[in-house]
Amino acid sequence: MNVPVETFPALSGIDFVRHAFTLRVPGLDVKTDRETALQRLDQFHAKARHSLFGVDLPFATAQQVHGREVAIVDENVRGCAPGADGLITRAARVCLGIYVADCCAVYLVDPKQRAVGLLHSGKKGTELGIVPHAIQKMRETFDTDPRDLIVQLSPCIRPPHYEIDFASIIIAQCRESGVQHVFDSCENTGTDTQRYYSYRVERGQTGRMLAFLALIF
Repeated sequence: MNVPVETFPALSGIDFVRHAFTLRVPGLDVKTDRETALQRLDQFHAKARHSLFGVDLPFATAQQVHGREVAIVDENVRGCAPGADGLITRAARVCLGIYVADCCAVYLVDPKQRAVGLLHSGKKGTELGIVPHAIQKMRETFDTDPRDLIVQLSPCIRPPHYEIDFASIIIAQCRESGVQHVFDSCENTGTDTQRYYSYRVERGQTGRMLAFLALIF
């Protein structure tokens, strides 16, 4: 069985970037703790990455501790970046991955400097400003001009299923950082548990969607 995925038009038109956002795997039992659910999902997520890229690219993830630390990924970095909730890179053919189940996966693409980032921003990460922090880090590391950035927000939980609309806060943070091209999927993970995993609606026992992003050139 293949895991269903969705893509975003704002990123699909960039020829040196590949991305996707996995959806719920029909029929897979994920009513368990996070680590067990990820183990059960791993083969499906790996198949989705292979289907998108045609090969098994090196895969980098973040520990995701609901903070604002952003790790720089190069050709030699593999596995999980400890203490980080975001990843940025200018290395080609390295797949960045972030797991979410109500939090927002934020895709950052700099088409001029050919640099990308992928962030985990839920309530806490948004309050700590992981998105503006990552934008500043891309400016310092890759000479990114925020006006060139393309930012895409994944499906995430929103009112009335959650007490705050952190997606709108993320968009405001992007604008304040000088980003002109911000796109929101506008999908609420709390409204459709046939399509998405929702930590809040499913009371903590559920799977995770995987956002992934890579430079291909």
